[in-house]
Amino acid sequence: MSLLFAVTLFVSAFLLFWMQPLAGKILLPLLGGTPAVWNTCMLFFQGMLLAGYAYVLAVTRRLKTRGQVLLHGALLLAAALFTALGGATAAAGDAPAEGNPAGWLLKVLLLTVGPPFFVVSATAPLLQKWFSRTRDASAGDPYFLYAASNAGSLCALLAFPLLLEPNWTLEGQRASWAFGYGLLAVLILACGAAAWRSRTLVVDASLEALHGGVGD
Repeated sequence: MSLLFAVTLFVSAFLLFWMQPLAGKILLPLLGGTPAVWNTCMLFFQGMLLAGYAYVLAVTRRLKTRGQVLLHGALLLAAALFTALGGATAAAGDAPAEGNPAGWLLKVLLLTVGPPFFVVSATAPLLQKWFSRTRDASAGDPYFLYAASNAGSLCALLAFPLLLEPNWTLEGQRASWAFGYGLLAVLILACGAAAWRSRTLVVDASLEALHGGVGD
């Protein structure tokens, strides 16, 4: 089980840090690489990252593991409509010729890469919470999951300028990112099912122990 969670977090972090330069590659040439444009993109991605963390904090406090898995699965399916990133190109045709493009850029980012980025950004804290509730031997000290996530981030940061950008077209990267998102969705649901089942076993074991104690 620990390997499943580690692989999922690696893939999640890789996709998260791949999406940011990919979206920039699609949109920034239309506006120019001015500081205002770069700052707007950074503001958007940081804001969505915080929103993902806030979502995880809320659902883990208010929902049981089963509810968390079902809700996150629904969000994964909903965000799948945006994973190809193709909408960014269509929306980019309305780029303002004059004035501050920050508002337009935020709108385009929100309507295209926003949904999948939000879901992927919530993966790390949510899976760490799920894993801590399992019966795995490492559940009490899941810091290796941080290492897997950091490794995925580093690999994406190195792969984009050295491998992906020089060798793949934008269309190829979009399609590959969409495929990666589909793979991630399957992995997340598998983690959710494992956490759900493990949590159920823990509850059943507790009930059996309680009934045994009462019987004694």
